[in-house]
Amino acid sequence: MQTNETETLARLKKLTALHFRTLKPANDNSKNYIAQIEILNYFELGCVITDMIKLCILALDHDMHKVEEKKNQSINVSLVLETVLQLFPLSEMEFLSCVGEVVDGD
Repeated sequence: MQTNETETLARLKKLTALHFRTLKPANDNSKNYIAQIEILNYFELGCVITDMIKLCILALDHDMHKVEEKKNQSINVSLVLETVLQLFPLSEMEFLSCVGEVVDGD
């Protein structure tokens, strides 16, 4: 039984190396991780942050006119969703499927 457990652990370590990509260990010897997103420049980063804040205000107040200072200033929902998509750990979800297969003995 010990050999089977050792093989399972080795397989899980291999799967972890292949699929755990969203979080990177922090380089400060803590148990913290870093999630990175791709941003074109500081302006796009500013847009993402302000749109997320506006979206939260809208969700809380249900009153868009308080958020908008100018008529052409609106929430770029597409940009917010693209950012959220980058943060979604799809590879880790694939890993969990593989772990399920290992546990089930496939």
